[in-house]
Amino acid sequence: MKRISILTVLSAIMGLVLISSGCASLDDVMRAKADGSEGTTATYPVTEDQAWEIAKTVFRWEGADAVEEHREDGFMLTSSGMTLFTSGTVMGAWLEPAGDQKTTVTVITKRRIATNFVTTLTESTFHKRFAQAVRIIESGQKLPLIAPEWQDGM
Repeated sequence: MKRISILTVLSAIMGLVLISSGCASLDDVMRAKADGSEGTTATYPVTEDQAWEIAKTVFRWEGADAVEEHREDGFMLTSSGMTLFTSGTVMGAWLEPAGDQKTTVTVITKRRIATNFVTTLTESTFHKRFAQAVRIIESGQKLPLIAPEWQDGM
């Protein structure tokens, strides 16, 4: 009987921790971008159209669900579902022209539940994959549907 009551108490405590930590949503990603409090930014030697396709491809390579495109406003949002290790991730990418044949890309990723130790996609992984995709395009190849192996020490 004591085991059951201890498990019940532990389950209740875990439930309270999860409830108190809150769940991140796409709105939280939008707010983080609006207030400039989060995100990682890099500029790439690609056109805005190329950057748009690359960003969508990177999200797909890394297991995102459907990508919600807001092309006229220069951003896209997506998420990934729950796995054995995480409750999922919410993500957004903003693309801005940065001069001739250059585009600045800002990405924000948030764990759905802040107490998760694992996230589907980190901002640094997004940018590493984005840079990899730029190299693929620069070599004259099309972006593959399946994520390629890491290159150049990635």
